[in-house]
Amino acid sequence: MRKILKKTGSILFTDPKLLYKEDSEFIKKSFYFKGNNKKAVLLLHGWSTTPYEIRRLGMFLNEGGYTVYAPMLAGHGTKPADLENVIYQDWLNDGQIAFDNLNKKYKQVFIGGTSMGASLTIQLAKENKNIAGLILMATPYRLRFEEIVDLLVRFFSKFKKYHKKFYPPTFGSSTTVTRLISYQQYPLKNVLELAELVKESRKDLNKIFQPCLIMQSSSDHIISKSSLIKIYNQISSKKKKKKYVKRSYHTFIADIKNEHIFKDILNFLKEN
Repeated sequence: MRKILKKTGSILFTDPKLLYKEDSEFIKKSFYFKGNNKKAVLLLHGWSTTPYEIRRLGMFLNEGGYTVYAPMLAGHGTKPADLENVIYQDWLNDGQIAFDNLNKKYKQVFIGGTSMGASLTIQLAKENKNIAGLILMATPYRLRFEEIVDLLVRFFSKFKKYHKKFYPPTFGSSTTVTRLISYQQYPLKNVLELAELVKESRKDLNKIFQPCLIMQSSSDHIISKSSLIKIYNQISSKKKKKKYVKRSYHTFIADIKNEHIFKDILNFLKEN
């Protein structure tokens, strides 16, 4: 890691796949980077992955002076069976504890999340008005084919506990970081918890008043295309920005080479 940073001068210009090869010891761990500007960012990872998918972003924000913490959410980073009896309130509790701990130490605490982590961020923001701002990445207002998927999951869960992930060609190459660190099979029971979280997060979006940066891939195949616009239009935030990310997949932040996205996030934090 030190050798890579010495060559590039910043995490911003490092190749995500090169970092992955050097970072085996960090892939299944939470991370905490101490900053120097008395402000903190809580980052929440997506479903079936680990904090590693947002580690590079965390390192970049830390270079900008921010303390950055990304906890491992319940049932993740071990084995798929550990997800089986987790309910979405467990993930919310993880996020709330992490926020409370940061809020005791720092004058401003922002929360950012990707995919499921963004849904958790929305739920936390409804209950914690003192969150300084929200970074919502790949946030599902609705999942694609949500009703059909719900019916299929409920039906197949009667016959089997686990399902192996299937990746169509449009879901990205097999070497994308998020795919490499994710569980490759998952308990069907837990899919229903994820779906319930998505449904809850789209309720009462008018309760969101914090500054928001909302980002979504323009070719996202997991969530509805209208997710970004619906969230943007329904939140009550006076300060809000929306941005589509081109040539990227659903959880774009782990593999992204568009350095301006990282800069956009840092600028949002500085502006608020």
